[in-house]
Amino acid sequence: MSRASTRDSDRSPQPPPLPEPLAVPVADSHTHLDMQRTEVGEALEAAERVGVRTVIQVGCDVERSRWAAEVAAEWPRVWAAVALHPNEAPRLVHGTEESWDGPRPAGGQAALDEALAEIEKLAALPQVRAVGETGLDYFRTGEEGIAAQQRSFREHVALAKRYDKALVIHDREAHADVLRVLEEEGAPERTVFHCYSGDAEMARVCAARGYFMSFAGNVTFKNAQPLRDALAVAPPELVLVETDAPFLTPAPYRGRPNAPYLIPVTLRAMAEVKGMSEAELGTHVAANTARAFGY
Repeated sequence: MSRASTRDSDRSPQPPPLPEPLAVPVADSHTHLDMQRTEVGEALEAAERVGVRTVIQVGCDVERSRWAAEVAAEWPRVWAAVALHPNEAPRLVHGTEESWDGPRPAGGQAALDEALAEIEKLAALPQVRAVGETGLDYFRTGEEGIAAQQRSFREHVALAKRYDKALVIHDREAHADVLRVLEEEGAPERTVFHCYSGDAEMARVCAARGYFMSFAGNVTFKNAQPLRDALAVAPPELVLVETDAPFLTPAPYRGRPNAPYLIPVTLRAMAEVKGMSEAELGTHVAANTARAFGY
């Protein structure tokens, strides 16, 4: 791989130890191998040892989406998701923020159109099983960026439906608008709320609409009771698990590097919240992920 790891540093905290293997193999429904410390093969081997046999590698811009598609073509246990992250749209249109890899000049609507056209080419590939992560993120985006985000989100919804791919949603401090846009545009048959961040009431709305809810390591954080309340009411047949690695490392390893092999830590915490055995929840999660991403 020309770029199998980024953001590496000799000063980084040591990675957590491997957890006990899962009783039932599952998938990491959302990870960023290109941002992790290890080579792809190492990451997949460690995941395999603990029962994580499939990963969904997610792109956040054109370059990282191309990389995701390349990795998925090379590694049988990897599937790709491709998209422009919500924060990428205002960067392209207005040049108001840093891009993932440094400053990016403003290009106007034409720059966004060009990027969307490249994502569409990737979405047509067989190893690409999802369009995402797309959606809305109002945490870092000011009023001037909302229109670009919403336009990009609507284009991604249409793209997922056009190629019959899952839609992977990034929703940060934008719950009402995300749900509204999905209702207005008509959500794809398979819609996944990545790193679910809503409350129990929103989980009931998602369940009623058949949306998958993917929970990450932050469900284990002490201050995350609203997430645990949401997980408690989410139907088992709509629940997924993810790392969002290298981010959101689950407790008790918060602050150390995250990776797909830590899925068992989060899944076991989720099973406790659901009042289910690890194997029972794992069976649901494995089937749900395969159904969501069509593999």
